[in-house]
Formats: sequence, structure tokens, C-alpha cells
Amino acid sequence: MHLPGFNDVMDAATRLKGLAVRTPLLWSPALDEAVGGRVLIKAECLQRTGSFKFRGAYNALALMTLADRVRGVVAFSSGNHAQGVAEAAQMWGIRATIVMPADAPAIKAEGVRARGGKVITYDRASEDREAISRQLCEETGATLIPSFDHFGVIAGQGTCGLEIVQQLEERGETADQLVCCVGGGGLIAGINLALAERAPEIAVYGAEPEGFDDHARSLVSGQRERNTKSSGSLQDALLSEAPGEMTFSINQPRLKGIGVVSDDEAMQAVAFAWQHLKLVIEPGGACALAAVLSGKIDEKGKTTVIVATGGNVDAAVFAKAIGG
Repeated sequence: MHLPGFNDVMDAATRLKGLAVRTPLLWSPALDEAVGGRVLIKAECLQRTGSFKFRGAYNALALMTLADRVRGVVAFSSGNHAQGVAEAAQMWGIRATIVMPADAPAIKAEGVRARGGKVITYDRASEDREAISRQLCEETGATLIPSFDHFGVIAGQGTCGLEIVQQLEERGETADQLVCCVGGGGLIAGINLALAERAPEIAVYGAEPEGFDDHARSLVSGQRERNTKSSGSLQDALLSEAPGEMTFSINQPRLKGIGVVSDDEAMQAVAFAWQHLKLVIEPGGACALAAVLSGKIDEKGKTTVIVATGGNVDAAVFAKAIGG
């Protein structure tokens, strides 16, 4: 298994310069007061396509050969990776086909189509998205771009971690810990690669939904554990089957723990971010914030960076969260 390293993250940063948004590191006194410590929010919900996924998608496509690009790409995703791949493919002039669950938020499917991507839907409960994607690749010669367990994707996501270290330095601050949501573990793996080299003193924690706590169980058992169901949470962006092989190899030695978050806690975090930070965050993207607000990860007396990973939320879900 050929894993990316810090130099690959640095190469990705060069490719993404001027293309990915250098998202802000935000502070709110209300958040500090709520948790009893200092908290900074890395607002990846303000990234191109509304989530961090553009970073990894663009880097993965940049690593393809011209001959492979001509044949197009296929991705499977509940929506954020889908939009990231569609955006990057449009920039490269590549045909993109995205396999998405039929119950994915409409705003995410619309975002793929708006960027020229073709959407093929499947039933989470009865169909295998990976099998569908592999068949499409066999039929067309397209390249599969996985959402997390991919060399270029992980390296691209690591640029988020580089920015966090740079922004802390610019503020003249240090952090005790970082909390990031985990689905397949691609973003937190990339961040771990960056922090292990540039800020190894920062402890890294994950956050994931109740009923989909595969990383929490995997850290306890020491091996990749699977979830028994594939749907049933508002935190749709985080509903992966299991940690990736590549991502778990990177994350296992670095992760200090996982906060497991209910949908109610995630929705409360969505409302808090809107009220106090003026950010639109989807429930899955608010999972790390929810883990800190609910006390699942202790913040008292510490400085914590929380990654708000995505903001692609349907209007009805957002209205419910903020009491509309």
C-alpha cells in the first residue's frame, strides 16, 4: 500500500494555489464561553463547492495522465465529494459521472448537474455503489476517483491542515487539539500528515455520528470495523461503510479519540454556528463542533481548532435546525 506523505501534501498545495479557497480561521466569544476554552473554527463550508472535498478531487485529477483524462472519471458520493469531482472535472474539461444515493440532499445532486456532471442514483439499502461505479469504469474506460481512500485525494485534503498551521502562526497562537469529523477518514488523514510534520504537539480527535461509529470502534479493536447500516442519519456526509485501508493506516497512530454525536446534537451545532458565527453548516459538517459543544471532547482550559467541513444543507433541514 503506497501511502502519501508530507511532501505529497506540499505538492498538492502548489497545484491548488489560487484555485482552492484559503478558508478563514474564525473565533467567536460566544463559543469560548459555551465550552470554557478557546475555540477557532476552520470554515471549510466556505470552500469551493461548499466543502473541503474540492481540495482532494482537484489534486487527484491533476495527477491523472492526459490519456486517462480523455476517458473521464467516475465517483461515488452522497454529495460533497460528488460536487468536488464535478467541479474539478469541469475545470480540466473531463467528463464526470457521479453515483449518488437516491436520498442524498437535493442541493448536492443539483450542484453536480450544475457543474456538468452526470448523476446516477442508487438505493443505499439494496445496491452497492462501488459495484455500480466499477461497472461504469469497465464500460467506459473511465478512472474511479474514490472519496477518501486514494493517494491524491488524501494529499489534497492535507492542504487544509497546512493552512491551519499557517493561520495559527499568523495569529501568534498555538493549539492544544484539533477536532475534525470523520466519514471515511480522508480529510483527517491529510490533516494528520500535515500536523505530524508541522505541529506534532497538536492532539487530533475525530467526530462521527451515532450508529456510524466505525472509527471509534476501530480505534478500540485495532482493526477496521464496519457499520451495520448504510442510512438513517441526518449527518449524511459521514455515512461511510468503514474506515479506508489507507486512511486508517495514517490515522490509527495519530488519533487520540472520537466523539460520537447524535443527530440532535449535530442540529444544535448547526443552529449555534448560524447564530454566533453566521455560518451555514450541514449536520455532518457540524459534527466536530457538536462533539465539543456537547462535551464529548473536552475543551475546558484548552485551545481547540474545529474543522467545519461542509455547508451543503437542504433548506428544509436547515430551517428545522434553526427553528424556522
